[in-house]
Amino acid sequence: MAPKSLLAAQKLSAILTVSNALEQQITAVATASSSTVPMITAAQVVLSSASSELADMNIQLTYPRVCIYTTGMKNTQVEKFRSFSGQVSLIAEIWASGKLATEADEWIHFYVESVGEILQSNIGDWGDGMFYGGTFDVLFQPPKAGGLGFVESAKLMLSLNVSAN
Repeated sequence: MAPKSLLAAQKLSAILTVSNALEQQITAVATASSSTVPMITAAQVVLSSASSELADMNIQLTYPRVCIYTTGMKNTQVEKFRSFSGQVSLIAEIWASGKLATEADEWIHFYVESVGEILQSNIGDWGDGMFYGGTFDVLFQPPKAGGLGFVESAKLMLSLNVSAN
């Protein structure tokens, strides 16, 4: 089995990409507001903590995208007879880019809303002793030069409760 820190990120990625869930949710949110928003396909959901500058120069990731990575683990030993009983913290960093700053600034909200909706519909057991309680925080960053002209990001932060032998 993969390390818990990697497995947690893989599980989040799978939830966002199974049956094109993220793409379908973005379509639903955009349609509800009569807006046109570039899609994030399953191929644009990646396991990476690379900054936009590094990804643009060295990895060649496309926009928009979601980069998922683990930021920490805490073994609190709530369950005394488990080898790991605590939390794994994850970030889904969502990147939007457009020719105009206003485009990226608008689209990022559709992407965050869509990821949040998918998370809310996946509260509970994620398998392998990982449980999602339903809470998350979002930190928006202002647009800056980069990507297709301007790039903006939002960090969606969540924690999984983990109980493993």
